[in-house]
Amino acid sequence: MKNIISRDNPTYKQLKKLAESAKERRKAGRTLLDGVHLVEAYLAAGGTPELLVVSESGVTREECARLVENSTAHQVVVLADILFAEISPVETPVGILAMVAMPHPRLPENSQFGVLLEDIQDPGNMGSILRSAAAAGAELACLSPGCVDAWSPKVLRAGMGAHFAMVIEERANLVEKLVSFRGMSIATSLGADKTLYHLDLTGAVMFVIGNEGAGLSPELQQAATERVIIPMPGSVESLNAAAASAICFFERVRQLAH
Repeated sequence: MKNIISRDNPTYKQLKKLAESAKERRKAGRTLLDGVHLVEAYLAAGGTPELLVVSESGVTREECARLVENSTAHQVVVLADILFAEISPVETPVGILAMVAMPHPRLPENSQFGVLLEDIQDPGNMGSILRSAAAAGAELACLSPGCVDAWSPKVLRAGMGAHFAMVIEERANLVEKLVSFRGMSIATSLGADKTLYHLDLTGAVMFVIGNEGAGLSPELQQAATERVIIPMPGSVESLNAAAASAICFFERVRQLAH
């Protein structure tokens, strides 16, 4: 293992750029996976890290040391703790991360379950939506150009491995996706007359989720085959985008189980 203690080191500079810039991640076609769970999820999906990075203190942690010992990574380096902290997206990092190539999987031709996301801005929301979608069995997620970078370290951490369990297409034309989808497309809308629970979700379904504040654009609402509202008997006007998404996804899971 190579030890890195200087900010002038080329590897450190590359890691810093990937941690901070979506433009650099797209240009390099690489991103960073921070933490034991994410690295394990990537390995379980058959991935091979280009670089495994462990902090000086991380080397002494059993779970990190185990990953290093069993690593299939092309290279392993040890970063000084202060340098590792500068590239980790969390305040108290575990001490291990991996640099990996972002996958470019083939889109499924006849998807039975997916989600379209329009202008989701918050990394936590994006990661949570992807995590719920993957857990509910979704095959793909298509993101509009206005969405937060799906492969940012913060989104990856919130997704908890979802990125390796489904196809994610960024900068997608969502209207085109709806027009070509052979199934029911469902837009969530506070102005809808029909509730989510009135629909049969056991066939091919594509959910359409809008921006945290503005909701869905009129264009996407019109392109969807159904507009629904989630009943809320309480005094709150609306739900967080991630919470609303999870309710939609798992209503389909519930229906399929009966």
